[in-house]
Amino acid sequence: MSELVLRSDKDGIAHLSINRPDKLNALNVEVFTELNAHLVALEAQADKIGCVVLRGAGRCFSAGHDLKDIATGEKLPRPNFQAHVIERLANLPQPVVTAVHSHCYTGALELALAGDVILASENAKFADTHAKWALTPVWGMSQRLPRRVGKSKAMEMMLTARTYSGREAERMGLCNICFADDAFEASVEDFCRAMLANSWFSLRANKKLLRDSDGLSLDAGLAHEIYNSEGVGPDMAARIGGFGKK
Repeated sequence: MSELVLRSDKDGIAHLSINRPDKLNALNVEVFTELNAHLVALEAQADKIGCVVLRGAGRCFSAGHDLKDIATGEKLPRPNFQAHVIERLANLPQPVVTAVHSHCYTGALELALAGDVILASENAKFADTHAKWALTPVWGMSQRLPRRVGKSKAMEMMLTARTYSGREAERMGLCNICFADDAFEASVEDFCRAMLANSWFSLRANKKLLRDSDGLSLDAGLAHEIYNSEGVGPDMAARIGGFGKK
Protein backbone atom coordinates (compact mmCIF):
# COMPACT_ATOMS: atom_id res chain seq x y z
CA MET A 1 0.00 0.00 0.00
CA SER A 2 1.35 3.41 -0.94
CA GLU A 3 2.27 6.01 1.65
CA LEU A 4 -0.45 8.56 2.30
CA VAL A 5 2.03 11.40 2.88
CA LEU A 6 5.19 11.42 0.80
CA ARG A 7 8.35 13.29 1.76
CA SER A 8 11.14 14.33 -0.59
CA ASP A 9 14.06 16.60 0.32
CA LYS A 10 16.11 18.74 -2.03
CA ASP A 11 18.48 21.63 -1.34
CA GLY A 12 17.14 22.24 2.15
CA ILE A 13 13.46 22.06 1.15
CA ALA A 14 11.27 19.25 2.47
CA HIS A 15 8.25 18.58 0.28
CA LEU A 16 5.34 16.83 2.01
CA SER A 17 2.68 15.60 -0.43
CA ILE A 18 -0.74 14.30 0.58
CA ASN A 19 -0.97 11.13 -1.47
CA ARG A 20 -4.57 10.00 -1.94
CA PRO A 21 -5.01 11.22 -5.52
CA ASP A 22 -7.77 8.71 -6.24
CA LYS A 23 -9.78 10.30 -3.39
CA LEU A 24 -8.80 13.89 -4.28
CA ASN A 25 -6.47 13.75 -1.26
CA ALA A 26 -9.42 13.67 1.16
CA LEU A 27 -8.14 13.88 4.73
CA ASN A 28 -8.67 10.89 6.98
CA VAL A 29 -7.12 9.80 10.28
CA GLU A 30 -4.45 7.77 8.51
CA VAL A 31 -3.30 10.82 6.53
CA PHE A 32 -2.97 12.84 9.72
CA THR A 33 -1.12 10.00 11.45
CA GLU A 34 1.50 9.87 8.69
CA LEU A 35 1.71 13.66 8.50
CA ASN A 36 2.29 13.82 12.25
CA ALA A 37 5.19 11.37 12.00
CA HIS A 38 6.86 13.51 9.33
CA LEU A 39 6.37 16.65 11.44
CA VAL A 40 7.96 15.02 14.50
CA ALA A 41 11.02 14.25 12.38
CA LEU A 42 11.16 17.76 10.90
CA GLU A 43 11.04 19.39 14.32
CA ALA A 44 14.49 17.91 14.99
CA GLN A 45 15.93 18.79 11.57
CA ALA A 46 15.94 22.59 11.57
CA ASP A 47 19.65 22.71 10.69
CA LYS A 48 19.17 20.35 7.74
CA ILE A 49 15.78 21.52 6.47
CA GLY A 50 15.22 25.25 6.06
CA CYS A 51 11.71 25.22 4.61
CA VAL A 52 8.75 22.82 4.47
CA VAL A 53 6.34 22.78 1.52
CA LEU A 54 2.95 21.09 1.95
CA ARG A 55 1.15 20.13 -1.24
CA GLY A 56 -1.22 17.60 -2.74
CA ALA A 57 -0.40 14.84 -5.22
CA GLY A 58 -2.34 14.55 -8.45
CA ARG A 59 -5.22 16.81 -9.47
CA CYS A 60 -5.60 18.96 -6.36
CA PHE A 61 -4.33 20.02 -2.96
CA SER A 62 -7.19 18.35 -1.08
CA ALA A 63 -10.98 18.15 -1.30
CA GLY A 64 -11.11 18.36 2.49
CA HIS A 65 -12.10 16.15 5.41
CA ASP A 66 -13.18 12.72 4.19
CA LEU A 67 -16.98 12.82 4.60
CA LYS A 68 -17.17 9.01 4.63
CA ASP A 69 -14.94 8.98 7.69
CA ILE A 70 -17.20 11.50 9.39
CA ALA A 71 -20.30 9.46 8.52
CA THR A 72 -18.91 6.15 9.79
CA GLY A 73 -17.23 7.61 12.86
CA GLU A 74 -13.50 8.18 13.25
CA LYS A 75 -11.27 6.35 15.71
CA LEU A 76 -8.81 8.98 16.87
CA PRO A 77 -5.55 8.16 18.66
CA ARG A 78 -6.30 11.08 21.01
CA PRO A 79 -9.06 13.69 21.38
CA ASN A 80 -8.88 16.50 18.81
CA PHE A 81 -6.09 14.63 17.05
CA GLN A 82 -6.28 16.44 13.70
CA ALA A 83 -6.27 19.86 15.37
CA HIS A 84 -3.13 18.93 17.29
CA VAL A 85 -1.38 17.81 14.08
CA ILE A 86 -2.29 21.09 12.38
CA GLU A 87 -0.90 22.96 15.40
CA ARG A 88 2.32 20.95 15.11
CA LEU A 89 2.58 21.94 11.45
CA ALA A 90 2.00 25.62 12.24
CA ASN A 91 4.56 25.53 15.05
CA LEU A 92 7.42 23.93 13.12
CA PRO A 93 10.58 25.99 13.62
CA GLN A 94 11.04 26.20 9.85
CA PRO A 95 8.89 28.40 7.60
CA VAL A 96 6.00 26.39 6.17
CA VAL A 97 4.77 27.07 2.63
CA THR A 98 1.41 25.68 1.54
CA ALA A 99 1.25 25.13 -2.22
CA VAL A 100 -2.40 24.97 -3.32
CA HIS A 101 -3.65 23.91 -6.72
CA SER A 102 -7.28 23.16 -7.57
CA HIS A 103 -9.50 22.03 -4.65
CA CYS A 104 -8.82 23.34 -1.13
CA TYR A 105 -12.06 22.94 0.75
CA THR A 106 -13.01 23.19 4.42
CA GLY A 107 -10.71 20.84 6.37
CA ALA A 108 -8.10 21.23 3.65
CA LEU A 109 -8.34 25.01 4.01
CA GLU A 110 -7.85 24.64 7.78
CA LEU A 111 -4.72 22.61 7.03
CA ALA A 112 -3.50 25.11 4.43
CA LEU A 113 -3.95 28.00 6.86
CA ALA A 114 -1.29 26.47 9.11
CA GLY A 115 1.26 27.55 6.51
CA ASP A 116 3.22 30.74 7.11
CA VAL A 117 2.88 31.47 3.39
CA ILE A 118 0.18 30.21 1.02
CA LEU A 119 1.05 30.06 -2.68
CA ALA A 120 -1.75 29.28 -5.11
CA SER A 121 -2.22 28.45 -8.76
CA GLU A 122 -4.82 30.29 -10.81
CA ASN A 123 -6.98 27.17 -10.85
CA ALA A 124 -7.06 27.01 -7.04
CA LYS A 125 -10.51 26.75 -5.47
CA PHE A 126 -10.79 27.85 -1.83
CA ALA A 127 -13.96 27.38 0.21
CA ASP A 128 -15.23 26.81 3.73
CA THR A 129 -18.23 24.50 3.37
CA HIS A 130 -18.81 23.61 7.02
CA ALA A 131 -22.23 25.27 6.85
CA LYS A 132 -23.20 23.23 3.78
CA TRP A 133 -22.85 20.01 5.79
CA ALA A 134 -24.26 21.31 9.12
CA LEU A 135 -20.79 21.25 10.67
CA THR A 136 -18.77 23.78 12.65
CA PRO A 137 -14.97 24.02 12.52
CA VAL A 138 -12.73 22.35 15.10
CA TRP A 139 -9.41 22.45 13.23
CA GLY A 140 -8.78 26.21 13.48
CA MET A 141 -10.90 27.88 10.79
CA SER A 142 -12.61 30.38 13.11
CA GLN A 143 -9.24 31.60 14.39
CA ARG A 144 -6.79 31.40 11.51
CA LEU A 145 -9.07 32.53 8.68
CA PRO A 146 -10.02 35.95 10.18
CA ARG A 147 -6.40 36.53 11.16
CA ARG A 148 -5.45 36.11 7.51
CA VAL A 149 -8.31 37.82 5.64
CA GLY A 150 -10.04 39.90 8.33
CA LYS A 151 -13.21 39.20 10.27
CA SER A 152 -15.70 40.48 7.69
CA LYS A 153 -14.25 38.43 4.82
CA ALA A 154 -13.95 35.36 7.02
CA MET A 155 -17.59 35.81 8.00
CA GLU A 156 -18.53 35.98 4.31
CA MET A 157 -16.62 32.79 3.50
CA MET A 158 -17.97 30.86 6.48
CA LEU A 159 -21.61 31.93 6.02
CA THR A 160 -21.90 31.57 2.23
CA ALA A 161 -19.73 28.46 1.60
CA ARG A 162 -18.77 30.21 -1.64
CA THR A 163 -15.78 29.09 -3.70
CA TYR A 164 -12.99 31.61 -4.42
CA SER A 165 -10.43 31.38 -7.24
CA GLY A 166 -6.70 31.71 -6.82
CA ARG A 167 -6.79 35.32 -8.05
CA GLU A 168 -9.65 36.17 -5.67
CA ALA A 169 -7.71 34.57 -2.83
CA GLU A 170 -4.69 36.71 -3.71
CA ARG A 171 -6.74 39.91 -3.71
CA MET A 172 -8.26 39.19 -0.29
CA GLY A 173 -4.90 38.13 1.21
CA LEU A 174 -5.90 34.50 1.67
CA CYS A 175 -2.91 33.48 -0.41
CA ASN A 176 0.28 35.49 -0.66
CA ILE A 177 0.85 35.02 -4.38
CA CYS A 178 -1.16 33.45 -7.20
CA PHE A 179 0.87 31.99 -10.06
CA ALA A 180 -0.15 30.94 -13.55
CA ASP A 181 -1.00 27.24 -13.68
CA ASP A 182 1.77 26.33 -16.12
CA ALA A 183 4.38 28.12 -13.99
CA PHE A 184 3.12 27.04 -10.58
CA GLU A 185 5.58 24.27 -9.72
CA ALA A 186 8.62 26.24 -10.86
CA SER A 187 7.39 29.40 -9.12
CA VAL A 188 6.94 27.62 -5.78
CA GLU A 189 10.46 26.24 -6.10
CA ASP A 190 11.88 29.67 -6.98
CA PHE A 191 10.07 31.28 -4.03
CA CYS A 192 11.51 28.76 -1.58
CA ARG A 193 15.01 28.98 -3.00
CA ALA A 194 14.98 32.77 -2.78
CA MET A 195 13.83 32.57 0.84
CA LEU A 196 16.50 30.02 1.73
CA ALA A 197 19.20 32.30 0.32
CA ASN A 198 18.66 34.33 3.50
CA SER A 199 19.96 33.29 6.91
CA TRP A 200 18.15 30.18 8.13
CA PHE A 201 18.74 31.45 11.65
CA SER A 202 16.81 34.62 10.85
CA LEU A 203 14.01 32.72 9.10
CA ARG A 204 13.39 30.63 12.22
CA ALA A 205 13.86 33.56 14.61
CA ASN A 206 11.55 35.87 12.65
CA LYS A 207 8.85 33.20 12.50
CA LYS A 208 9.10 32.63 16.24
CA LEU A 209 8.99 36.37 16.97
CA LEU A 210 5.83 36.87 14.89
CA ARG A 211 4.16 33.80 16.37
CA ASP A 212 4.97 34.58 19.99
CA SER A 213 3.89 38.23 19.76
CA ASP A 214 0.65 37.60 17.83
CA GLY A 215 -2.28 39.19 19.63
CA LEU A 216 -0.20 41.43 21.90
CA SER A 217 -0.85 45.14 22.16
CA LEU A 218 1.63 47.42 20.36
CA ASP A 219 3.46 48.30 23.58
CA ALA A 220 3.63 44.68 24.70
CA GLY A 221 4.72 43.57 21.24
CA LEU A 222 7.51 46.15 21.08
CA ALA A 223 8.73 45.07 24.50
CA HIS A 224 8.59 41.43 23.42
CA GLU A 225 10.73 42.20 20.37
CA ILE A 226 13.35 43.99 22.44
CA TYR A 227 13.62 41.48 25.27
CA ASN A 228 12.83 38.20 23.50
CA SER A 229 14.51 38.56 20.10
CA GLU A 230 16.86 35.71 19.19
CA GLY A 231 19.59 38.29 18.51
CA VAL A 232 22.51 37.74 16.16
CA GLY A 233 22.90 34.59 14.10
CA PRO A 234 26.12 32.57 13.76
CA ASP A 235 26.37 33.51 10.06
CA MET A 236 26.12 37.29 10.58
CA ALA A 237 29.84 38.04 10.38
CA ALA A 238 30.30 36.02 7.20
CA ARG A 239 27.28 37.63 5.55
CA ILE A 240 28.26 41.19 6.43
CA GLY A 241 31.89 40.52 5.61
CA GLY A 242 30.88 39.28 2.18
CA PHE A 243 28.68 42.28 1.40
CA GLY A 244 29.61 43.79 -1.95
CA LYS A 245 32.04 41.00 -2.78
CA LYS A 246 31.58 38.68 -5.72
